[in-house]
Amino acid sequence: MGAQWKARHKEVAANAKGRVFGKLSKEIMVAARAGADPDMNPRLRLVVEQAKKVSMPKETLERAIKKGAGLLDEGMSLERLTYEGFAPHRVPVIVECLTDNPNRTYPNIRVLFRKGQLGASGSVAWDFDHLGMIEALPARPDSDAELAAIEAGAQDFEPAEEGATLFLTDLTDLDAVCRALPEQGFTVQSAQLGYRAKNPVKLTDAEREEVEAFLESIDADDDVQNVYVGLAG
Repeated sequence: MGAQWKARHKEVAANAKGRVFGKLSKEIMVAARAGADPDMNPRLRLVVEQAKKVSMPKETLERAIKKGAGLLDEGMSLERLTYEGFAPHRVPVIVECLTDNPNRTYPNIRVLFRKGQLGASGSVAWDFDHLGMIEALPARPDSDAELAAIEAGAQDFEPAEEGATLFLTDLTDLDAVCRALPEQGFTVQSAQLGYRAKNPVKLTDAEREEVEAFLESIDADDDVQNVYVGLAG
């Protein structure tokens, strides 16, 4: 859990899937500012591939691209905001938001942190590495994660959920490693820039449940895109 926190059983509820589509649409709109052609826009290509993997409707995907690229009359200005603080039991947390109304987002985040502690900019970022994160599944029986990481140019790798491998990269190497991994026998499931805790906190089961409930309430907010937590295990 030292990388990105994910709500448990998130995929089972229809409304949760709708939230996933909403968050991906925002990421697509932001990425499309640099151009509507995924072949010429590496960031957009990565988000589009991720949207396809979760079966986002084609019409929704294309509309988000056009909206972000300014090809539709109805414009939406999205601002990326990052908040830092602590969950219960002094567990460090970084929350990334995409919002069209910062005056709404900050008060909401402040309320959501009432059972923790909202900090100033830099209060916990020093305890995280900012890097590229790629989740990939082995495509062949002989796929070797260590060899793939070396050959693709990843910094490091570690086991992820459901048999996947998390490849870690420099910020500038994310797209290049994504392109190289299929040649090394891995199918990319998701890729993004994110934060990974340097010193994850260990908790008892009861303490972990309290932190999980806190994180779930934050992740449910419409403006929240990603939640990164320094939680071990």
